Amino acid sequence: MNKPENHSYFHVGMRNIKTALAATLCALLYFPFERNPTFACIGAIFGLGSDMGNSWLNGGNRLFGTIIGGFIGMALFRLYLCFYPDGQTHLLMMLMLFVGVVLLIIFSRLFQWPGGIQPGGVVLCIILFNTPVDTYISYSLNRMLDTGIGVVVALAINLLLPRERLERWMAPLRRGKTEE
Repeated sequence: MNKPENHSYFHVGMRNIKTALAATLCALLYFPFERNPTFACIGAIFGLGSDMGNSWLNGGNRLFGTIIGGFIGMALFRLYLCFYPDGQTHLLMMLMLFVGVVLLIIFSRLFQWPGGIQPGGVVLCIILFNTPVDTYISYSLNRMLDTGIGVVVALAINLLLPRERLERWMAPLRRGKTEE
């Protein structure tokens, strides 16, 4: 792969800074509550695009996918527990996964949000295969909440620090001068 002219692979631009800022703010918001910020940070990273339109699209994909995948996962896991109350993985879980992915794609297309399929599939798989029986509902709802917080933080960063404003602030620094 050829390196673009006048561009360094190690360039740290404003989007890099804003993405890191959004993720760090999420972690800071969660710190006093001793709550795990992982999914909020992921929501912030997914949600921060090159501009507000891109942020709405990426953040919306992540949030919609998490919500739809979470609700489908909860419903299917509940149904699964009717047959296997201990929650141990059996072949029926594979059928639940198949049905869940089909439903996820149908609902994503129905709501005209196909970008939610991948993040929804991730949440669906986590709920079905990696969530304890006694916490699958609270786990699912917490993932939806955490993702929403991360997306909101990303949108706020992009709203408060648009590229145009940052370029105006950075111009004097790039010229080696400071404004007074």
